[in-house]
Amino acid sequence: MSVKPDTPRRRALRAGLAGAALPLLGACSPLAQIERRVPEDTYRLATDIAYGDHPRQRLDVYRPLAQPGPAPVFVFFYGGAWTSGTRSFYRFVGEAFASRGIVTVVPDYRLHPEVKFPAFIEDSAQAVRWALANVADHGGDPARLSIGGHSAGAYNAAMVAFDARFARAAGFDAARVRGFVGLAGPYDFLPLTGRVTRAVFGWPDTPPSTQPVNVVTGGAPRSLLLYAVHDNLVAPRNSENLARRLREVGTEVELVAYETLGHRTLVGSIARPLDWMAGTAEQIARFVTDAPQRAARMARAGG
Repeated sequence: MSVKPDTPRRRALRAGLAGAALPLLGACSPLAQIERRVPEDTYRLATDIAYGDHPRQRLDVYRPLAQPGPAPVFVFFYGGAWTSGTRSFYRFVGEAFASRGIVTVVPDYRLHPEVKFPAFIEDSAQAVRWALANVADHGGDPARLSIGGHSAGAYNAAMVAFDARFARAAGFDAARVRGFVGLAGPYDFLPLTGRVTRAVFGWPDTPPSTQPVNVVTGGAPRSLLLYAVHDNLVAPRNSENLARRLREVGTEVELVAYETLGHRTLVGSIARPLDWMAGTAEQIARFVTDAPQRAARMARAGG
């Protein structure tokens, strides 16, 4: 595990600034305040693209302006406890990575109470399948594709990345996912205690295979796990336990803990207006850009 280094003085300053940012993330429309401050001239946007027949099976693609060749690809799934969320509030994610040279795909997916497990994972797998088949038309390189997300979205992405059954059902080989990025994801959260979560996962008949830590195999992609030490919504042990399991099967994983961020500010810090908080966007961009090359180098070395 690596904890972002800081001096006591810098830590206190960052904590104060992070506290000042909380009203942005805690308003009636938590992300709308950030969205109004995100640049609109750093990317090209293709919006409302169908990857299925349901109205929630739509996605947006953010493309870099300057693109000398096919770009790395990042498919990002937002959180919302599998009950809420819309891709229109995550333009800040698309802008952050498109402006760093990454074609970024942000899908919607079906939510509870309309559906329950595993429908939202099936949708996520279908969105990844769409990206693999179509992202070249938007300047992306499907051989350089990573997936990830925040909170419930990190869970969705983890299940697609680590449980090959979802990829097979969607019609692609899970090995084509070259990297996984999880921000404050729930990966090991049995037994279920929350009323909504129990309904989403059919408690008490919730199988162990609903947990990403239980479906990791030796074919898991290289991973970057980010979490907030003082997260009061998704316990840090989720990321720590997943990192431990990935290492057990020989997967390269970087686990990064942030002392001055919380559950919401962790994803909020990706936005350009808040990227001074932690440098998360730059760290993720470096990982996504390097993931396929690193995986190829390890394969050649027999790692």
